[in-house]
Amino acid sequence: MNSLVGFGSFAAFIISAVSLLDPGLEWDASFFDEPVMLLGFVLLGRSLEERARISASCDMNELLSLISTQSRLVITSSDTGSSADSVLCSDAICIEIPSDDIRVGDSVLVLPGETIPVDGKVLAGRSVVDESMLTGESLPVFKEKDLMVSAGTINWDGPLRIEATSTGSNSTISKIVRMVEDAQGQEAPVQRLADAIAGPFVYSIMTLSAETFAFWYYVGSHIFPDVLLNDIAGPDGDPLLLSLKLAVDVLVVSCPCALGLATPTAILVGTSLGARQGLLIRGADVLERLANIDHVAFDKTGTLTEGKPTVSSVASFTYDESEILQAAAAVERTVTHPIAKAIVNKAELLNLTLPETRGQLFEPGFGTLAEVNGRLVAVGKLEWVSERFQIKASPSALMNLQHALMHRSSSPSNYSKTVVYVGREGEGVIGAIGISDCLRSDAQSTVSRLQQKGIKTILISGDREEAVATIAKTVGIEREFVNASVTPQQKSRVVSTLQTAGHHIAMVGDGINDAPSLALADVGIALQTEAQETAASDAASIILLGNRLSQVVDALDLAQATMSKVYQNLSWAIAYNIVSIPIAAGVLLPQYDIAMTPSFSGGLMALSSIFVVTNSLLLRLHGSEKSRKSNPAKISQMPAGPS
Repeated sequence: MNSLVGFGSFAAFIISAVSLLDPGLEWDASFFDEPVMLLGFVLLGRSLEERARISASCDMNELLSLISTQSRLVITSSDTGSSADSVLCSDAICIEIPSDDIRVGDSVLVLPGETIPVDGKVLAGRSVVDESMLTGESLPVFKEKDLMVSAGTINWDGPLRIEATSTGSNSTISKIVRMVEDAQGQEAPVQRLADAIAGPFVYSIMTLSAETFAFWYYVGSHIFPDVLLNDIAGPDGDPLLLSLKLAVDVLVVSCPCALGLATPTAILVGTSLGARQGLLIRGADVLERLANIDHVAFDKTGTLTEGKPTVSSVASFTYDESEILQAAAAVERTVTHPIAKAIVNKAELLNLTLPETRGQLFEPGFGTLAEVNGRLVAVGKLEWVSERFQIKASPSALMNLQHALMHRSSSPSNYSKTVVYVGREGEGVIGAIGISDCLRSDAQSTVSRLQQKGIKTILISGDREEAVATIAKTVGIEREFVNASVTPQQKSRVVSTLQTAGHHIAMVGDGINDAPSLALADVGIALQTEAQETAASDAASIILLGNRLSQVVDALDLAQATMSKVYQNLSWAIAYNIVSIPIAAGVLLPQYDIAMTPSFSGGLMALSSIFVVTNSLLLRLHGSEKSRKSNPAKISQMPAGPS
């Protein structure tokens, strides 16, 4: 990038010095003012560019400034029984220490109005927390015991005592800043194209500069003698001075700085803006791929639905409901899948005692198997559970079991209903559990907005066909784009088939069974709950920190706006060179008596770069417009909690 400016300045200085020191050459080509003015304009432009880049990255600086440097460590005696229930027990003491000294497991007190210094779990207290700087959601979020909070968020109403789960560089906000910085340092494919062009471009310009000198010195000044009357030729109308200045003009005015800045400045602004909106984008290439997406595939459980299923009914051939729940909960106790948690939570709600298990086996997308009281118990899909045991239930018995299960269910129609079967060694299938999961409030609007953009929406789920069809119909996904009862491998196959057909796919999911398809898709988008890392978020290219499905459309809009700025910048850089290089070479000189000086060329080149950076900064207006449309409510307008 600096080769042309450096070569032009150096050439102007050397030619002027030789002309001054050896008058016998009769060059009369002393123009020391030109390299000084040229470098002055270039340095001014670089200074303005740097200020613009700092302005573009100020979002990251703001995020870093949110990390509290001091924490209030709570120390209690180990035999205090009430410490787990009260925010601050009578014998507790608080010590102000640097946040870097907090360790995992330490207890921290956060008062109203203070910034939470660490990621952690609420041990005691109730309050609302402003998570807007992390998730992009302007409304505060209610927090109470056992809920997770993140460093950098602000406690508003009441005191909270928090157990640190991650600190310092391991905190969510630090990881966000680090990942965004990594993304900003990566190159998009279109940037690599610009860099590839820049090298040959420089050599071409050097050749064109030499040709410009040769033409005007040996041919042009004789064909068009009036050009020597122009000020650029000096008071004596020297063709050597004219030729040298025009050659230097070509070198300087064509510096490809604008071409080099076109992509990285837009990516810098776009990724920073995404972080402010709760969109964690892993790489500049992700934005480019996302802008070209024509299909979006959704998982069902935890993606289109809330991912917080509850047990709605239990049915069995011969056993009580409590026995079926007890056996199923024992097997599912250590599994993190939402359906497993629903079964365990129901058993705990009924105060059921869970027996010990041995040899647990979890097969993602199918079910869980473990030994309970000396016999194997399987919980999961009907086909998978049936294959575990030799005794098979008759189709009529299974049909009666399903009818009994649905008859006892009282879930409304906007719930996704899933059936989980329970089998036991020596008996086969012994019962079934109905699981209901509520549709996300923004699922239907998100699908509708994507379809309005001309993007096809697909539903891929491992759940049974009836439950998947109900959700698809509710959100507006056509039946031909619904894939039910698929394994994680089959999910990947659906994505791969679409890619083979020439489509660009974004996959949206949240669970471990979505990880293969998230990694395979052109862009994997994961919803993240309570700032916890999962296999899905590890495999995804974009993480929705706000855990809102509508952020899929926000991410798509941001990618399209960013790439639009990139193409605008590249178009400007190319158009600028197409127009300015011929003028610098003297095309307008014979007829219109218009020519550039090297210093003017330097100023024009600097303005070109400043235009590109300024145009990229205008992308921040996209974020302002989004925030105004999404939610005009202000936290300051929220009613104060009880004092």
